[in-house]
Amino acid sequence: MNSLSSGCLAQVLGKLHQGAEAADLDYTAEVMAEIEASGSTLEQVIAEKLAEERADYRKIYRDRADNFLAVSPAYGRFLYAMARACKATRIVEFGTSMGISTIYLAAALRDNGGGVLIGTELESAKVTRARANLDAAGLADLVDIREGDALETLRDVGGTVDLLLIDGAFTLYLPVLKLVEPRLKPGAVVLGENAFDPGYLDYVRNPANGYLSQPLPVDEGRGNEFTVRTA
Repeated sequence: MNSLSSGCLAQVLGKLHQGAEAADLDYTAEVMAEIEASGSTLEQVIAEKLAEERADYRKIYRDRADNFLAVSPAYGRFLYAMARACKATRIVEFGTSMGISTIYLAAALRDNGGGVLIGTELESAKVTRARANLDAAGLADLVDIREGDALETLRDVGGTVDLLLIDGAFTLYLPVLKLVEPRLKPGAVVLGENAFDPGYLDYVRNPANGYLSQPLPVDEGRGNEFTVRTA
């Protein structure tokens, strides 16, 4: 047995994934329609989104305050497995949203014997909902969700980090990584979900920066990158 297969947690995750699918359905359709109407490639659309974020990422995510923008069940199980495999006791998550990915990671901490997950979320309404979801899952005691801009909230993560999940504003992936980097232990796992920013990918794929990195074949097309700290 593991926490993911327990009745209570499985029910909470099932409801949250259903809620995420319903909440994000229109947004997903809107993005796909935009791509088709413009005749642009996915790469071109991503470049446009990155430019919009650089202009005002706070507004972009404020407008998406009701969207879950959540990981899939398959990626959630991968998060749990990775946190168990590296025996994580300190995890940092950039982009908590409604707390679905947080639940998978906190469940791994519970099954590892305990620890702390430090999460950060820009939108106060999402912070409230994420905390309520963690309460329902019985995992709130393992999680510290910090409200605000990650470039401020993650300045002090309190100790050595075993696993870093980067899943927030695309243009902040590299700044957040560099902020947490001094705390990453050798062998730490860095997971970039929707890692579309070329600057981030160039950095983690350059061995001179102390990483080994490659695309992850889970939810292909969503830009998932698997990275290990080698130095």
